[in-house]
Amino acid sequence: MNARVLVAGIGNVFLGDDGFGVETVRALAEHPLPEGVEAVDFGVRGVHLAYQLLDGYDTLLLLDATARGGEPGTLYLIEADGSTGPETAGAGAPPPPVLDGHHMSPDAVLALLDTLCAGTGATPPRRTLVLGCEPAGVEEGIGLSAPVAAAVPEAVRMALDLIHGRDHDETDRPRRELRRTP
Repeated sequence: MNARVLVAGIGNVFLGDDGFGVETVRALAEHPLPEGVEAVDFGVRGVHLAYQLLDGYDTLLLLDATARGGEPGTLYLIEADGSTGPETAGAGAPPPPVLDGHHMSPDAVLALLDTLCAGTGATPPRRTLVLGCEPAGVEEGIGLSAPVAAAVPEAVRMALDLIHGRDHDETDRPRRELRRTP
């Protein structure tokens, strides 16, 4: 990755494995990052993330718990296609994003960003990636489950590889799964 990059750790540390993104961005911040790369713990402040993105970033890397049906601790690298959903014109249009700063999913943040960019003339990130981890549980409680905690160092390595533009053969990273959103 080159140019300005925002690595955003999101999630609620009071809901078990939902704190994966926050814990991973904290671990990532212990590593030296290239100029132009910011690693920020946004936690549950989705509105803050949307406004931060108005500052102009080429790439957004979201770190988040991502339930996709795999084994707990499975890491997913998902490249968003840049759209936030179906066409917004017409009677079947999805409702505008709800501005609940404590319950905004990444999809809601990106939808809000589209609205903010349209109103301000700002440009959204050219590329959006989600580095997610399959949670074991997101019930009330502080601390990650054992499989999710064990995935944090690998997630940091994957994030650093993405930041530095390195890619590895899939065979040496068995828990990595690349998916593109439709």
